[in-house]
Amino acid sequence: MTPEQLRQILAQVAEGALSPDEALQKVKHLPFEDIGFARVDHHRHLRVGFPEVIFGQGKTGPQIVAIAERLLAAGQNVLVTRIQPEAAAELLARIPGVEHDPVARTASRILSPASPETRGTVLVIAAGTSDLPVAAEARRTLEAFGQPAETLYDVGVSGLHRLLASKERLTTASVLIVVAGMEGALPSVVAGLVDCPVIAVPTSIGYGASFGGIAALLGMLNSCAAGVVVVNIDNGFGAAVAAAQINRRT
Repeated sequence: MTPEQLRQILAQVAEGALSPDEALQKVKHLPFEDIGFARVDHHRHLRVGFPEVIFGQGKTGPQIVAIAERLLAAGQNVLVTRIQPEAAAELLARIPGVEHDPVARTASRILSPASPETRGTVLVIAAGTSDLPVAAEARRTLEAFGQPAETLYDVGVSGLHRLLASKERLTTASVLIVVAGMEGALPSVVAGLVDCPVIAVPTSIGYGASFGGIAALLGMLNSCAAGVVVVNIDNGFGAAVAAAQINRRT
């Protein structure tokens, strides 16, 4: 349930258009709904400003469908991250209007597009094409949360002129999400050019000594440029949530 939905219910009760018992039926699943294998958090939007998101990895198709149906029944938008192709196919077959992005590994069903007041645009930057799944996850999450998002891909430090050619886009964004694998140098370079928050996302892309993204993670944590904050390896979703909270006008 969104703050606006609850506000409407309270207003209807105050006006006498809705009885207290009828209002109770509308909010009876707050703060969560127990469906056996999961407790669906209908209260999250009211608490933190964003609805519950379904983490698809490790969940079966029927489990994802069941959770999505309960969220939709409560009038909430649905975003599934890290969804496997088989589960995505089942979700598409069972729930009309679902949009699946195989690159981002996300699926979404938007009942009511979010339109929060924002400070500006979040720019998602990817060092290389191999980093696109993580960058796309961040972009899809931002879009589901109603955040203005743009992308700038394949601008890694091995060809720095590609990044500098888009310097105006860097300096006009309000928050930057910078996704990179290998040695993870790109966020340091970007943070040295801008005056806004830079959220660094290390990816597990790289040769053997990258240790599945640990080299990029350590490189970003040891950034010589100030203003860089770092999320976990491959966590495009977490970076997008942080960027949305920074970019949202409260």
